[in-house]
Amino acid sequence: MRKKVSGCFILIFLGITLGYGQQPYKQRLLNGWEFLKGDLGGIWEAVRSAGEVSADDILRWEKIKLPHCFNASDAVDPDVPYYQGPGWYRTLLPIENPYHLGRTLLHFEGAGQKTEVYVYTTKVGSHVGGYDEWTVDITEAVKEFKESEHLRTRFLGKVPVIIRCDNSRDLQMIPSSLSDFTIYGGLYRYLNLIHLPSLSIDRLEIAPKFGKNEDASIHVKALFYNPDSVANANIEIRITTPDGKTIDRHKSILVKPGRSLEWTAVIAKPLLWSPAQPRLYTVHVLLNSTSGLHKLSEKTGIRHFNFEEQGPFYLNGERFLLKGTHRHEDHAGVGNAMTEDMMRKEMIMIKEMGANFIRLGHYQQSRIILDLCDSLGILVWEEIPWCRGGLGNEVYKKQARDMLTNMIQQHFNHPSVIIWGLGNENDWPGDFPEFDQEKIRAFMQELNALSHALDPSRKTAIRRCDFCKDLVDVYSPSIWAGWYRGRYTEYKQVSEEGFKSVKHFLHVEWGGDNHAGRHSETPEAILSKVDTGDGADERKGDASLTGGNIRVSKDGDWSESYICNLIDWHLKEQETMPWLTGTAYWPFKDFSTPGRPLNPVPYVNQKGVIERDFTFKSPYYVFQSYWAAKPMVHIYGHTWPVRWGNSGEPRMIKVYSNCDEVELIVNGKSYGVKKRDSQDFPAAGLRWMVVLSEGINTIRAIGRMGKITIEDQIKQRYQTAKWTDPAKLLLEAVDEENDCVTVQVRILDSANVPCLDAANWIYFSIAGDGDLIDNLGTSTGSRKVQAYNGRAKIKVRRNGGKNIICVKSPSLPTVFLSIDKKTETP
Repeated sequence: MRKKVSGCFILIFLGITLGYGQQPYKQRLLNGWEFLKGDLGGIWEAVRSAGEVSADDILRWEKIKLPHCFNASDAVDPDVPYYQGPGWYRTLLPIENPYHLGRTLLHFEGAGQKTEVYVYTTKVGSHVGGYDEWTVDITEAVKEFKESEHLRTRFLGKVPVIIRCDNSRDLQMIPSSLSDFTIYGGLYRYLNLIHLPSLSIDRLEIAPKFGKNEDASIHVKALFYNPDSVANANIEIRITTPDGKTIDRHKSILVKPGRSLEWTAVIAKPLLWSPAQPRLYTVHVLLNSTSGLHKLSEKTGIRHFNFEEQGPFYLNGERFLLKGTHRHEDHAGVGNAMTEDMMRKEMIMIKEMGANFIRLGHYQQSRIILDLCDSLGILVWEEIPWCRGGLGNEVYKKQARDMLTNMIQQHFNHPSVIIWGLGNENDWPGDFPEFDQEKIRAFMQELNALSHALDPSRKTAIRRCDFCKDLVDVYSPSIWAGWYRGRYTEYKQVSEEGFKSVKHFLHVEWGGDNHAGRHSETPEAILSKVDTGDGADERKGDASLTGGNIRVSKDGDWSESYICNLIDWHLKEQETMPWLTGTAYWPFKDFSTPGRPLNPVPYVNQKGVIERDFTFKSPYYVFQSYWAAKPMVHIYGHTWPVRWGNSGEPRMIKVYSNCDEVELIVNGKSYGVKKRDSQDFPAAGLRWMVVLSEGINTIRAIGRMGKITIEDQIKQRYQTAKWTDPAKLLLEAVDEENDCVTVQVRILDSANVPCLDAANWIYFSIAGDGDLIDNLGTSTGSRKVQAYNGRAKIKVRRNGGKNIICVKSPSLPTVFLSIDKKTETP
């Protein structure tokens, strides 16, 4: 293998032996934290009690675990705006560096949005930006604190660390408060305590390159952290294959370590990385000096890609359709303080849906997500949060430059990343009196140049800013066929128009809101009133639920039924668009946003194919039926307990499946086998018109793919009784598990007939010892929610005591239910 080495070194034996035993010390700081919501008069207030219990501490400080978000609950509270302001964290840490004269650092994987760090009363660092990683060297401050016997005694030998986070509104920060997502506050990603030798590896920059002769090179640049100017070190760089075999290594002796060392290895017949086979090489670096041994390993992958001008996307030389979605860092009950287990579960769900591409909107996301994209095989567009509002002053611009630089440097080594996003909806004014398109263009051009200077190997992109579309490598216009404008049957035409307007087209953000549990017998009824021929872009005011033209987003039923049809149509059309690079559905999971208080679940963007708590919605299975490789079959209607219509009236039963053929059986009778044909809309031809029996119907679907047979089954009640206007509510307990009870309210007419299309607002409340399990931002976890098919549910934690549940709905009589003892479920 050929090697190329550069850097400041000479070959002199130092008497230091490289080894694999000693590891740098790194600890996630999870427990032992306290949090105060609001501000302090100064840092002294956080430490003055020094272990003594004061009334102030008891009343104001709350014991918590990290990661933690200010807005875990209030981001989706239907009655109050979410908190934007400061919050304080404090803990006591036993800090003992195992390295003689070593360095001690705090490594923040993300904290929002402005952060200050203190050791006792000494400010040791600060950061602006809620999504990039950063470190604070606390070595000197810890040493100074420990030298005070008085302080050591007061704090029992531990070191007080205090952190102030602040997500207050600030026009000279990105993201803008006009953004359609919650700008969370807190220590919402992992915080690590790291001990290093005085000379250590700051980071690795790994640049694989596929060669013309089907060989490849891996260029490794090791950058050093050497604040104490340590001399004399040995370094070893070793590369291992996906199965762990060493294929090359390099050793050097550094007499006066400079800022970095570089080395290039050439690999014959490399194993390429792809979504189907995400094969990862590992670069291992060991740096050994008189100050100690530091070891760092990072994964990398070898692949090559190309966006053909006015054509499709190619990966490793073959046409590759990007089948994508989006992700916000957001989850029920925790805000954006997701644990590693939560993140892993979500990314596996995305992969099992069949996606091979994701846009991480609209900010740099956790390194854990990028690692998962590498290992699962999901290509990535990652972007900075220059999102709406216009363009601010030099402080604003500096933050944007810094966040772009940090994102690229920190995620440079991930083979999954193919695009660096520079902005989103930058044509949206509002934060400043001036909205100057030429100034925005100039700054976009600057960011584009910066991105290419930092990383020439990847593309740049933006979404929805037509006056900047010529500046970046890849552009996505706004196309929302069948939602904000037009009908979904116009999707292919408007996409082709967008494709022809730029060199490299990629359609990200499409879909529509769907209220989990709401279904319709006539989901297409609104389409006849929607104008066609006026494009499918989202324009100013289109997201509003009032005023303007007739559009599905405002006048449709927000049912899962409609969105399944919209997605089904888009996916079938994409199979007939050979020029298409790909698309990304918006988003994978429902997420909180302050801009949507009138949605059926207030303050939640409900376009996801799953809810905020990982509950599947029906559209997930439509994607699986087109994209997933593993055989699947899913009868539409798992969350549709009661259908309705006339006696003897045929009803369509749809089955979403990727199997070659599916047989439908209703109430023991076979309705025949149908072959799957993706161009036979809807449900790829897997639909049957069936006369359902009044009462309970058992529906089975049997899918066959080669020798594999799989089944799905549901039970649905069929109601022929007609209802009039809603007149009353019926509240009952429908499930019980340990101390939790699920209650359901149904809307009835004056004759007690369920009103199956009722969408009244429902307000749950509780009196007694228990709690509503609410503020989850889900259809069953909000105390204020629109009914889905004339019903709504919520869970109640009894806390072992007496409770009365109250349900109100405008113009209907209020109802009550006592659940102070074990209930009998119907």
